[in-house]
Amino acid sequence: MRIDIITIFPKMFDPIVNESILKRAQEKGLVEIRVHDLRDYTEEKHRKVDDRPFGGGPGMVLTPQPIVDAVKKIKGRRKCKVLLTCPGGKTFKQSQAKHLSNEKNLVIICGHYEGIDERVKDLVVDECVSIGDYVLTGGEIPAMVMVDAVVRLIPGVLGKEESLEAESFEQGLLEYPQYTRPANFRGKTIPDVLLSGNHEAIKKWRHQQAVAKTKKIRPDIIQ
Repeated sequence: MRIDIITIFPKMFDPIVNESILKRAQEKGLVEIRVHDLRDYTEEKHRKVDDRPFGGGPGMVLTPQPIVDAVKKIKGRRKCKVLLTCPGGKTFKQSQAKHLSNEKNLVIICGHYEGIDERVKDLVVDECVSIGDYVLTGGEIPAMVMVDAVVRLIPGVLGKEESLEAESFEQGLLEYPQYTRPANFRGKTIPDVLLSGNHEAIKKWRHQQAVAKTKKIRPDIIQ
């Protein structure tokens, strides 16, 4: 997979794409992540990429020319899925991350300021995506979240694929409680079933715990 990110703050991505799982995924050749400075694509001599909104109002709006030209040049003849991060987009969920992990080429446009010229959505954007019902200073952090969620689902990235199946949201449930050594920590002991060696009983207990946890914390996603 190749992921291209368009942003006015490319340095924000350095510590994210060059560490941990994302770094290893690139070293394995499983994903290629390229970060593009939007200002490199503007025709404005002072590298300006925003302007005042028509009709008045506070703040600035990203102009269409650099974004549209950036997307077209980056795509070339490749078939790409183009995403725009913005508060008004569809809420990003695990199901969408799984779907996107099957794409060969993704382009993510990081929104900023008061937004982008609406014509950009008409010309080059396939989907607008939000990571939650709140407003951030820019679309860079949402883009990082999406990239991390998608890349870890690519086969071979995590190594143990079975670990993905038991994660939160994969079965319409939050993940069951996890414990490790010591079995008794400052008077707090782990459930006896986890020491029983009975795998069927453990599996049943974990499912029951996942259902109970989901009903209590996220009843909206219970299936």
